Formats: sequence, structure tokens, C-alpha cells
Amino acid sequence: MSDRRKFLRFSFLSSAAILAGKNLFARPAANPDTKYPVIKDQPIVISTWDFGKEANAAAWEVLGKGGRALDAVETGVKVPEADPNNQSVGLGGRPDRDGRVTLDACIMDENSKCGSVACLEHIVHAISVARLVMEKTPHVMIVGDGALQLALENGFKKENLLTAKSEAEWKAWLEKAKYEPVKNIENLHLGKGGKPGDHNNHDTIGMVAMDAKGSISGACTTSGMAYKIHGRVGDSPIIGAGLYVDNEVGAATSTGVGEEVIRIVGSHLVVELMRQGADPETACKKAVERIIARNPEAAKQIQVGFLALNKKGEYGAYALQKGFSYAVKSGKEEQVYESKFFYE
Repeated sequence: MSDRRKFLRFSFLSSAAILAGKNLFARPAANPDTKYPVIKDQPIVISTWDFGKEANAAAWEVLGKGGRALDAVETGVKVPEADPNNQSVGLGGRPDRDGRVTLDACIMDENSKCGSVACLEHIVHAISVARLVMEKTPHVMIVGDGALQLALENGFKKENLLTAKSEAEWKAWLEKAKYEPVKNIENLHLGKGGKPGDHNNHDTIGMVAMDAKGSISGACTTSGMAYKIHGRVGDSPIIGAGLYVDNEVGAATSTGVGEEVIRIVGSHLVVELMRQGADPETACKKAVERIIARNPEAAKQIQVGFLALNKKGEYGAYALQKGFSYAVKSGKEEQVYESKFFYE
């Protein structure tokens, strides 16, 4: 009887709300004071780290011709995926502690369609398999052997992703087999910092773009932390953590120690802060501060950075530590910037 009363009461309230012009199940409308106008005919692409500049250039080949943002971000991140000298994404990525290169990636379009793969082996372009999941299956995420099987069934080529350089470094690591994340080593291969012997163990390429129609899409791909436990998955393939797109508001992506990003659902948080009126940089900063509030001492020892784009075409970034960079390409600029940061 009690359950029946609750049901009748809920039905009455729902009916009353609908009659009053309200839908209890509707998504909250964007604040009219902060809803961003679409800036059409001004495409832009932004991505994490210095090597994002080359990825942006490839994405621009699509955007500059009036192409779709989804095609642009896939095309863009495939550049570092195929670069054997980039030891944190795709081919040549550093392996897990068992010597196996496993890739994580996700992609999301302007209609909230998304696809993801995790712990994928033997396929260079994990981002394209993620898009395959999005467009050819009823699922969002497929992992491990299942992801490999799907890729092979759809014409992807099986390859050895472990290059001689990455294998030699892994074997040297095995002598001590000590896993220890190091701050700001993502740019070692570019001579941007660190010291000999540091391991580039938590790098990612995250990219978001807005096309000439004002539609936004994003992509994120990585080989994850070097020498991780086999099967470990970070934030990069998780929608809402490593990447999130809301075409009403904007998009965000992240890089760094994924466990901390997952704990605050970081990219979704950044987008929701922009929905509430924050500019991209401020939204990224607030997300970083959320990580710090959870565990200040741990936050001092790691790097996490967020990068965001809103519907005005405004962008911004913020990181825990100095050293996070991001690349921007539009019809007006092509530049790499240093992100602002919390800890000196």
C-alpha cells in the first residue's frame, strides 16, 4: 500500500509538472546568461603537448576545407599514433611491466556519440578502432582481446608495436623493476626537461576541435603509463574522464596521471563548469583544485593538466605543475603555449 501511494503521488506530481510546462526528466537548460553563441566559419583545433602542433596541422587539412570536426580529430591524433619516436602514443609506446604495448583511446562527436577501446594490442591506430566501436557497434567501450578481434574483423592490420628503443628501455627498467611516476617528463623526447634515466610514463594526446559549422568533437589516445601492471587502464579511454564533449557548451580533455582524473571525472567536470559560466582556463583550474583538495601531498608529486574549448572558440588550460604545454591551430594562429599551473 505504501509503494502504491508513493507511485500515485509521483504520478500526480509528474502530471502537474508537465501541465505546468515542465518536464521532470528533461536535461536542465543552459543558463541564458552564459549559453555560448556558435562561432561559425571559424574552425579551431587544440591539443595537448608540443607534439600536438603536428597533430593539429593534420587536423587542419580537414577543418580548413570545411570538413567535420570528428574527421579532423581522428586524422590529427593518428599522427602521433604512427610516430615510433613518440613513446607514449601508439607505435613505439612504452610497454607494461610484462613487455606488452597496450593502447587506450576514445572519440566523441557533436551528437554525444562515443566509442572507446582499452588495453588494445597490435593495432597502431587505436583511435580508429574507437571510432569503429562508436559507429559499427551498439556499445561504447570494448577492451583487450575483444577490441583486437573487432579491429581484425574490420580490416585493421596486426603489427608489433614494441620498437627496439622501447624494448631496450624496458629491459633496462627490469633490472630494478621500480615503478615511480615522475613529474613533467612528457617532453623529454623534445628536450624540454627531466634528466637522463627519467621515464616518460604518463603522456597522452588529447584533441578537441570545432568545425566551420560550429560542431565540436574530441579524441584522446595513449599507450598509458610505462611499465604499468598489465591490464591497467587510465583516464584516456573513459568518456567524462579523459575526454568529454557537449556541443551546447564545449569540450575538454586531460593528460597526466589518469587515476586522479578518473576520481573527479575531470573532463566532464570542466565542461559542466563552463556550462555554469566559467571560461575554459578557469574551468580547468577549478578541476585541478578539486584534485588538490582531495589529497594535497599526493598532488605535489604528480602532473595532471586539463585543456578546454568553448562554443565561442575560446580555449584555456591549467595544470598541477609547471611544464604542461598545448598547441592551437586556427585561421588566425598556429602556436604552442605553456599552461598556467598551481605548484611552483
